[in-house]
Amino acid sequence: MASEVELAAMRQAITLSSLGLGTTSPNPPVGCVIIDRHGTVVGAGFHRRKGEAHAEVHALAAAGTAARGGTAVVTLEPCNHVGVTPACRQELIDAGITRVVISVIDPTSRGDGGAAMLAAAGVEVETDVLHEETLAVLGPWLTATLRRRPHLTWAYASNGDGDQGLDEQLLLDLRYRADLVVANKVVEEGVVGGHAAEHFSLPGQADADAGLLHWLADSYAAGARSVLLVGSGHAEALHGDLAIVDEVVVAVRRTDPSRALAAVPPHLAPAGFRLVDVSARSGFLASRFRQPVRGQA
Repeated sequence: MASEVELAAMRQAITLSSLGLGTTSPNPPVGCVIIDRHGTVVGAGFHRRKGEAHAEVHALAAAGTAARGGTAVVTLEPCNHVGVTPACRQELIDAGITRVVISVIDPTSRGDGGAAMLAAAGVEVETDVLHEETLAVLGPWLTATLRRRPHLTWAYASNGDGDQGLDEQLLLDLRYRADLVVANKVVEEGVVGGHAAEHFSLPGQADADAGLLHWLADSYAAGARSVLLVGSGHAEALHGDLAIVDEVVVAVRRTDPSRALAAVPPHLAPAGFRLVDVSARSGFLASRFRQPVRGQA
């Protein structure tokens, strides 16, 4: 069972992994923390973009020789294949790591996964640690992997103002988590220039709404794992069917108590979605609804 030190380190790793949101795709956002044999955190790192060092490599570099005999705490199972970068499983073994604590097993593992290979090499491995908490960052990437198309978030204001009714800071928060943003029929990176150009490209910008599912498939092939649709105007493109939408963010203006029904109509919550968060902001409230994903805890 993971110790309190390891649980704290995993939460640190989860937080670090969020620094890769909007730039790592098609790779996942991952964080790693190294604990030495005395229980002291000596290194940490996260993956920024495909083609660059993975989280484990950054964390091991920060720890140096203090990693020998220590524990690696990582949000996603270390990779076991050599691609653009070396296999993280072997990097951990070579550094003398004796225990690896993993939150989520990688569904894209090729052959025997990193966890199995680490165990075969004599490294103690524990998995499924703070799995639900890790999904706060890794969930959209896992959804995209499962569905073979980007995780789709639709954000709009219920007052009919489209993106004009959305708070600027809320939009920034949402777009910096997304690989692609579609607003006013313009497609751009959530973090402009944030992805590795050799592994990520913008899909065609013409009529993304005309065939949304097909466009999402093209976006996935181009490297995107998360897409943000901005504005109520996308309702027509969705044809009232939210089956391909994974998350809905609805902004409603603050109002007088006697006019609450007009501000928050009964149909605000999409059928089949769960309310996961309500945040109060200046002048309005933002409600976040999420669709359960079969096959994902």
